[in-house]
Amino acid sequence: MSLAGTYDTANVFGKILRGEIPCARIFEDDLVLAIMDAFPQTRGHTLVIPKGVEARNLLDLPASMVGAYFQRVQYVAQAVTTALAPDGLRIMQFNGTAAGQTVFHLHVHILPIYSDTRIAGHGETKADMGTLQALATQIAAALRPLSA
Repeated sequence: MSLAGTYDTANVFGKILRGEIPCARIFEDDLVLAIMDAFPQTRGHTLVIPKGVEARNLLDLPASMVGAYFQRVQYVAQAVTTALAPDGLRIMQFNGTAAGQTVFHLHVHILPIYSDTRIAGHGETKADMGTLQALATQIAAALRPLSA
């Protein structure tokens, strides 16, 4: 899909946001839902998805939401780092098929990077929901109060 287009309400993140598909939740407020990626590339691969918008990619997100959205990306990334103690952290966001986007609802990937561990290919392996839920609980426990 190109950068421009019509938002498809049947996308997987739309379904997750509506509660039609289960997920391992880390954090949720009125602006975002942070969940474990069902097809993790690394242990702790997390997604932060904006709520209440039909934004296919970053270009569709209202400018008034950008700051608050990325504040929450940072907030969740700090908890991932505290909980899992990775050697590095990769924060990625794709816009359009040519850039690697496969789900057309804006989302940011947080990938903990471990020096001695291979990064799996995108969509390579589906994780066990119990494992994802345990990681979500561990990361959620590391969340500190969200400051304005």
